[in-house]
Amino acid sequence: MSTSVTSVNPTKKHVVVERTIGGKTITIETGKLAKQATGSVVVRLGDTMTLVATVVAPGREGLDFFPMMVDYREKVYAAGKFPGGFIKREGRPSTKEILTSRLTDRPIRPLFPSDYRMEVQIQAGPISADRVNDPDILTLIGASATLCISPDVPFLGPLGTIRLGRIDGQLVTFPTAEEMSRSDLDLIVASTREKVTMIEGFGKELPEPEMLEAILEAHKLNQELIDLQLELREKLGMGPMLHPEPRPDPLQDELHRRYAHDLREVKKIRLKQERNAATKELQERVVAELCPEPGPGQEAPEPSPVQVKAAFYALQERVVRELILDGHRSDGRGPKDLRMISCEVEVLPCVHGSALFQRGETQALVTTVLGTGADEQRVDGIMDEYSKKFYLDYNMPHFAVGEVRPIRGPGRREIGHGMLAERSVAPILPDPARFPYTIRVVSDILESNGSSSMASVCGATLSLMDAGVPISDPVGGISIGLVEDQKTGRYILLTDIIGDEDHFGDMDFKVAGTQHGITGIQLDVKNVGLTEEIIRGTLDQAREARVEILRSMLRAIKRPRDQISMNAPRLIQIQIDPQKIGMLIGPGGKTIRRLQEETGTKIDIEDTGVVTIASASAAGAEECRDRIEGMTAGVQLGKIYEGRVMSVKDFGAFVELLPGQDGMVHISELTDGYINSVSDVCRVGDQMLVKVIAIDEQDRVKLSRRQALAERGLEDTVESKPRPPAGEGGGGGDRGPRPSGGDRGPRPSGGDRDRGRGPGGPPPRDRR
Repeated sequence: MSTSVTSVNPTKKHVVVERTIGGKTITIETGKLAKQATGSVVVRLGDTMTLVATVVAPGREGLDFFPMMVDYREKVYAAGKFPGGFIKREGRPSTKEILTSRLTDRPIRPLFPSDYRMEVQIQAGPISADRVNDPDILTLIGASATLCISPDVPFLGPLGTIRLGRIDGQLVTFPTAEEMSRSDLDLIVASTREKVTMIEGFGKELPEPEMLEAILEAHKLNQELIDLQLELREKLGMGPMLHPEPRPDPLQDELHRRYAHDLREVKKIRLKQERNAATKELQERVVAELCPEPGPGQEAPEPSPVQVKAAFYALQERVVRELILDGHRSDGRGPKDLRMISCEVEVLPCVHGSALFQRGETQALVTTVLGTGADEQRVDGIMDEYSKKFYLDYNMPHFAVGEVRPIRGPGRREIGHGMLAERSVAPILPDPARFPYTIRVVSDILESNGSSSMASVCGATLSLMDAGVPISDPVGGISIGLVEDQKTGRYILLTDIIGDEDHFGDMDFKVAGTQHGITGIQLDVKNVGLTEEIIRGTLDQAREARVEILRSMLRAIKRPRDQISMNAPRLIQIQIDPQKIGMLIGPGGKTIRRLQEETGTKIDIEDTGVVTIASASAAGAEECRDRIEGMTAGVQLGKIYEGRVMSVKDFGAFVELLPGQDGMVHISELTDGYINSVSDVCRVGDQMLVKVIAIDEQDRVKLSRRQALAERGLEDTVESKPRPPAGEGGGGGDRGPRPSGGDRGPRPSGGDRDRGRGPGGPPPRDRR
């Protein structure tokens, strides 16, 4: 299809349109920024402004696909921030940027004629970010608006896109970041005037009727955004939008007449590899028969091999769709039938949890690893920085589909599938206060023939239960496909679609959830959208399949294991008074380092006073917990402690009970008998069992060794003389007559002996 293109907006008029939707004002402005693009707009919500620019250029010769590129990039200056890291410049796209690019591409791509081959590039990013309103939705609105005002572009829009949250059962339009933190729904819906073209939603086990209600409300609100874009086009003085029909291709008709019967038989082969091999063989035969080698000096005849291959692909689409509408699926199943499912757990011995989930020719090996707070994923961007205690990574190596390709980093598809599975599983995870582990799940797709992202959801649930993560409910997922006859309106919904049904069908509608409701939903279409009837039927059919999948999963493991893997670290979390954090850390970190070394643990402390203790052994973690609790709880009257002698004086010994807290054992409380010197009982560094017998109003602690031994029923091994009767020998009291000299010496006028023993308590500690 040939289309003339004007690379610059011919009007260059500065136009601003706005509309209030759900109490939030959306503004679209054009003609001020990026005026050499084919179409450019700035979309504003609050103080968040996103610039979207689209350029359309002639396509390259021989393309058999629509070359559209969407790139969303965030410049953190928009939020008044510097880029993190050593290099103070934005680098490769983040996960958020990739997901927003995919989110924009998915609803727009189907709204171009099937034979359109012009190159379209859409670039977007926030130029102002208030950290309250997410710019991702503004990108979708802006992309549609730029295509609407781009001259000579046959875009089948406009397209409205809206985000809905739900707080206390009430839907919220364009929810802010704070509102989303309280919402049990995050739903994005893109739609044309008549049909829904894209859904991306995550909920906390939302029942199907409530999810459907939210989708229909979003479609209704999108009409306002469609009207706003048409108003923008009208103010620019542009005429009606082009909606041309694809031109018929005589070559496709010829291939259908000559080879459709043979291809039908090929597409009935049940095994994927055999079916693909037979399809490739038939294609080579078709190319050889229609494109004979030219003789010497002859020009290559028409059609070319490239044209024949493109027509053969169109023939495959037509034949597969005809077979499905006639009631024939390639693998012989009925429309609602699931493929054979097998589930296995405890597959790998060294990881903390593992599962193998197989559905037909789709196989996911999923592992779970449990870590500490140090393993959390920090996420930074134009919104506020935060950390993730749960993340799921999806990988699909090329051998999973029998292909040879270079090995590179994860692509957009892998990142998108991983996030879909992650957000679908997240609602059933335990609260971090109950289960403080950082959780990483990895799904490796070892074989793929349809809906590997939903296999990842199922495998992740099994792996988490195998790891002993106390999830609230198992989550299963399934993909529903669609083949619709556009002329008659007749359609068939297909449960558990395989590759050909995905490639040549009209939709891939993924639904994940528990027995109670939906946790994740994602819709991609290849036609111009879905009606309410199709959406309703899909949700019902997906629920039936999901319940059956959950039954299969629970046969492998009925509930989370009672104990986490022996390979996983032991974590204990306690709450202390935030004012005592400094005491726990100690001067220069001395106290916390000593605790970690002596107990073999790792301690993380939050500003709120939450202390997380990690250890390879449960005993080490419990010992560390007891010591921290004792330290932060303070010295308790009547409690027995095992302390360390820190200082020995003539009148007694000072014993450290807890880090930073000590007390004094008077010489009379060391033993029941009479001793000449404190050093007869203890020396600096000795461990001593003592009981707290008094705490005065100045928090000075008086201890007794002899009472602690008696209470524990332990024998005192210190040799001592019998204690003289009370009052015998003069003013010495229970210590007997005070000598005038000797090893006790005369009472000095100052120093350690002039600290005043006073009734009821030890000497002040600040003069030790």
